Parts: sequence; C-alpha cells; structure tokens
Amino acid sequence: MTEPKIIKLKSGSIYEEKESYSRLVCVDDWILVSNTAGRNYRTREISPDPVEQAKQCFDNIEGALKAVGSDLADIVASKIFIPNVDDVPAIMAYVGERLKGIDPQRTINCTSLSSPEFRVEMEMTAYRGAGKAATERRSVTLG
Repeated sequence: MTEPKIIKLKSGSIYEEKESYSRLVCVDDWILVSNTAGRNYRTREISPDPVEQAKQCFDNIEGALKAVGSDLADIVASKIFIPNVDDVPAIMAYVGERLKGIDPQRTINCTSLSSPEFRVEMEMTAYRGAGKAATERRSVTLG
C-alpha cells in the first residue's frame, strides 16, 4: 500500500504556530483549507466592510490553493460563517459571483466568530483536478 502524500502549508500567521494548525492540509488530492478570515496576512489590515472581507478571504484561500497546485475551480465544499445576519445578502451575492459555475456544496452559519472585527470567515474543501473533471449536473425535486 502506498503511503499518502501529506502537505501541511503554513501562511505565516502567528496563530498557526501559537494554536498549532496549518492554513491548509493536503492529503493526496484532497485539500482542506482552514477557516480563513478576511485579513490581509501581509499587511495585517482588515477592512470593516463585509464584502471587502469576503474578497480578502477568497484571495487568501486562492493563494493557499495555488501553493499546492490547485485553484478555486477545485472547490467541492464550502462553509461560510457570518456573524451578522444583515450581512448575509451582500456577502453571499459576492460568494455567488466568485464561485459561479463551480457550484460546491454549501453551508452557511450565522454565528459569532473569533474576533468582533471579523464579518465573515470561510472554510473550503477542494479536490485537486476537480475543476477540470467531467461533471454531470442533475436537478431533482426534493420534499
């Protein structure tokens, strides 16, 4: 049996060392991206605007995915955490634009986050190559 190839990617966040976690863990072609806030990790700045934070979340996630030979098109599952229910429409409109045509599984939670300045956090699961795979799309009536 072949040993799995595991990559544990660090982005330089002080919390990755302090709290002992990785920005991303890649096991063979499965890629698990840790909960990601809308802070610019280079400048340490964070916008008070929820949509700007969502944009930065995606930029952070995209950078981590690219570091392991993947990209947003490979996302198969997403979890979006938004503390203020009033921010949901604007943030989700942006998320819909950014993931248009990718159509991952989705979970949205309105819950408090690790810092009051965070207006959105995102966690993604990707599968390397999923964006280039043949995809069958189906519709079903539920209920």
